[in-house]
Amino acid sequence: MSLRKKPTVALYFCVLIGAQAAPALAQDPCAGFKWDVSRERALFGASAQEQPAGKDTATAPAVVPDQLYRLRLLPRGQVAFAVPPGKETLAADTYAGLAALQIPASGRYRISIDLPIWIDVAANGKLVPASDYEAEHGCDAPRKIVVFDLDNNRRLTLQLSAASQAIVRLTVTPVLVE
Repeated sequence: MSLRKKPTVALYFCVLIGAQAAPALAQDPCAGFKWDVSRERALFGASAQEQPAGKDTATAPAVVPDQLYRLRLLPRGQVAFAVPPGKETLAADTYAGLAALQIPASGRYRISIDLPIWIDVAANGKLVPASDYEAEHGCDAPRKIVVFDLDNNRRLTLQLSAASQAIVRLTVTPVLVE
């Protein structure tokens, strides 16, 4: 029997194949981002550079774009932020830390993390406003992405706070096209 002669059979097979592929897409908790996050997902699949987060700006390790980091955060009370976080947590048992954000050129950057955590960037004694963000709650590669317009002529401090866990994976990527 030829599928050309039996269009309903061909349609049946197309529907069957599509029905089997749809659950695979629906089961990927990272597939729902509004942006193309293939670069971030590739980085989260790579080996991470491990380092302790800073307790203040003097001890903040350098973080550069296109590298996956695994930062060891500190109990919140041990961290002296450059600027108070944009969201203060009431929970006493959270974790926090700082990193010196070093970008090669001014522009729009995504900071991606694998945990529900608050992300700020501080520069010149003020918080840099986020221009966009998104989170996929079932995904951890990445879970949350916050977009900032950053100026490489300023000292930039990445501030992480309100984390329920002491280890966070993160990456910074330039936004090429949206």
